[in-house]
Amino acid sequence: MSSVRRAFKIHGMDCGEEVAVLKREVGSLVGGEDYLAFDLVNGKMIVSEGKASSEAILAAVARTGMRAEPWVDLAPEARSGKSKRQKLQLALMIASGVLTALGFALHVLEAGGVLEALGSEGAGHAHGIPASARAAYLLGIISACWFIAPKAWLSARRLRPDMNLLEIVAVTGAVVIGEWFEAATVSFLFAVSFVLEAWSISRARRAVEALMNLTPPTAHLVEGGESREVPAEAVPLGGIFVVKPGERVPLDGRILQGESALNQAPITGESLPVPKEPGQEIFAGSINGDGTLTVESTKVASDTVLARIIRLIGEAQSKRAPSEQWVDRFARIYTPAVMGLALLVALAPILTGAAWTPWVYRALVLLVIACPCALVISTPVSIVAGLASAARHGVLIKGGMYLEAPARLRAIAFDKTGTLTEGRPRVVGTFLLGTHSEGELLRVASALESQSNHPLAQAIVTFVRSRGITFAPAERFQALQGRGASGMVEGRAYWLGSHRLLEERGLETPEIHALLTSHEAEGRTLVAIGTGDEVAGFVALADAVRQETPQTLVDLQEAGVAHLVMLTGDNLGTAQAAARQASIKEFQANLLPEDKVAAVEALVAQYGSVAMVGDGVNDAPAMARATLGIAMGAMGSDAAIETADIALMNDDLARLPWLVHHSRRTLRVIRQNIAFALGVKVVFVTLTLVGHASLWSAIAADMGASLLVILNGLRLLRD
Repeated sequence: MSSVRRAFKIHGMDCGEEVAVLKREVGSLVGGEDYLAFDLVNGKMIVSEGKASSEAILAAVARTGMRAEPWVDLAPEARSGKSKRQKLQLALMIASGVLTALGFALHVLEAGGVLEALGSEGAGHAHGIPASARAAYLLGIISACWFIAPKAWLSARRLRPDMNLLEIVAVTGAVVIGEWFEAATVSFLFAVSFVLEAWSISRARRAVEALMNLTPPTAHLVEGGESREVPAEAVPLGGIFVVKPGERVPLDGRILQGESALNQAPITGESLPVPKEPGQEIFAGSINGDGTLTVESTKVASDTVLARIIRLIGEAQSKRAPSEQWVDRFARIYTPAVMGLALLVALAPILTGAAWTPWVYRALVLLVIACPCALVISTPVSIVAGLASAARHGVLIKGGMYLEAPARLRAIAFDKTGTLTEGRPRVVGTFLLGTHSEGELLRVASALESQSNHPLAQAIVTFVRSRGITFAPAERFQALQGRGASGMVEGRAYWLGSHRLLEERGLETPEIHALLTSHEAEGRTLVAIGTGDEVAGFVALADAVRQETPQTLVDLQEAGVAHLVMLTGDNLGTAQAAARQASIKEFQANLLPEDKVAAVEALVAQYGSVAMVGDGVNDAPAMARATLGIAMGAMGSDAAIETADIALMNDDLARLPWLVHHSRRTLRVIRQNIAFALGVKVVFVTLTLVGHASLWSAIAADMGASLLVILNGLRLLRD
């Protein structure tokens, strides 16, 4: 059978422990755990090896007590809500609680009081519990253990003890020694903890589904001059659709007609609406303002920026964080070790000659408190919450390992063009010669440049329009290849061009030469405008440093990332000017791509944990060599998302200090959860060994610990 990537929906996969069970059971079928990936949030298992048939995989999952079916992509509204299994799990938990309470009530009535009822339990006192109470307790236990027992049986058969087996052994032991009330209570509290785990995953799942709901299910497709409403996925690449005022944009596209301000916050994290006009890109999930837009689709529904964000968040969970990997390794050793300790406690009477019942009871308590559930669930919930929160802030992180990495950064290398700078030229000044005014100079320049698609020309036209200066396109326009242009403006012949054109016309005086060379050394480009043999003046353009760049670098240093360096292929003068404007002290110029790789390697050797921030395409080799690759230009470049570990969806450098702090908050929450979960275990193991812990108090503590670490992890959604 050929290798093929297959996905399955797993019903009942709500905890990291269940992922471990699936790895053991299915991994042996497909050639190893490396061929499996799991999306815990969406209950999805991905098999990347085709050695086993789908039927064999479905059967293997069924042996674990879970159920699998081939994955089908559903609409957001069909994907949301509780599954049938979750509803049944909740109903059985409620039934268990009701039956346990009923059993205790019957027990109290028969015994004549609460203390008398509790005193009637234990070995030799089972006859004091009425049959009706025992029946209610038993039904409560069965209800609570309905989904747990198959997993426990599988664990026992495989000789790989897990928390499911621990619970069943503890409950069975309690029944054997006559502790019916505690057995039922333990079962109920375990059921509550499992429902809480499912709820925590659902909570994180809803955070991702909120992204899915950003795009409308339909679009106004224009065909033959008529507009009709069709499913968004039915709009072909290049199809024309209309976005009315107040509507959400259904697909990525390019505006053909209309102007409006769009709220792109759901995609980019921008706080203010962004003005859009014909020729500009818009993104699915954005909210249109008060203008009607006619748009050409540039991406199909499954390939929009938002769709890729959602898909990558799901795939990110297979790239497990170091904390998750540590917890997994710890749990694999911890669970069997505690089971062995419980066995020694149960056998203590052989050596001491003490009564059997108290020591067996202590062993059962030890088994209950040994469950690593709080420990296992705390980390993935925190990671998923951290990923979802980052996505809402316009930062796409492609896995738990990359979520933790920014917390440890000691150095960051930046590309210049498009990273520290805007990546496009803009007018930074004008210089007048003779009697010409600035308004005249700009009007002539824009009249000539309005007929050119060159980036410098477009920058001049945009600047002139922003100044409110009106102009008409030049007549008898002629492009001078590689040098400039000429034409008639307001009935007079003008020319416009580069340093080279001035030299050809013999108009470069010593003063003009000094002006040109001084500005070129600063990384600026001067465009000359003149008429006949007279130079009217110059327009200076430069790739300006982003407005947020200087403050971002200060914030990064205050966050503890002490070493910042700019790596650029530009000449020394341009690099010096950019470094001065950006307030970055260290830079390297005239670098080829392989030189940037060498520079990053040197940083890694010196500082260990290093990030490279670039455009995701030209800087890809250096980004790959760094500890962490962070892409700018994610909205404009498909390759950026594919090559980087993290993408800044709005090219907003100010997200970098936020990312460092967010990563540290996430690590702090994970460490708090692990320390708290282990601390509860240590306290109760100690209390158990000295005889001061009971079954129900142990499970209540374990359930409480699970709930607290879950809630602590979900706090990250508010960041």
